[in-house]
Amino acid sequence: MTGYTGTRLADALREAGLGDWHPEGDAIRARYLTRDFATGLALTQRIGEAAEEANHHPDLTLTYPHLDVRLTSHDAGAVTERDLRLAGVVSALAREAGIEADPQEGA
Repeated sequence: MTGYTGTRLADALREAGLGDWHPEGDAIRARYLTRDFATGLALTQRIGEAAEEANHHPDLTLTYPHLDVRLTSHDAGAVTERDLRLAGVVSALAREAGIEADPQEGA
């Protein structure tokens, strides 16, 4: 299992078109501006369903007015293809719900 870190991780995010996501230590993170708690809860539910299907589970932190999503492969101690695939699904779910990523995150 290939682990991505440092510049290699930033390149992998860019190549995968995952502009919502930013490196954070041995993980990647995105913040979605849900604007209200009910919208955040609905997105959290959809992410949970996708995570169960993928058998890969992100850390989710829902607060008013945003949802933070963090992905890492604990067994690899780094971000792997599993994380990049699930990040793409999460980004798509947010887009489908009309929820934007925080442009200040990772800046």
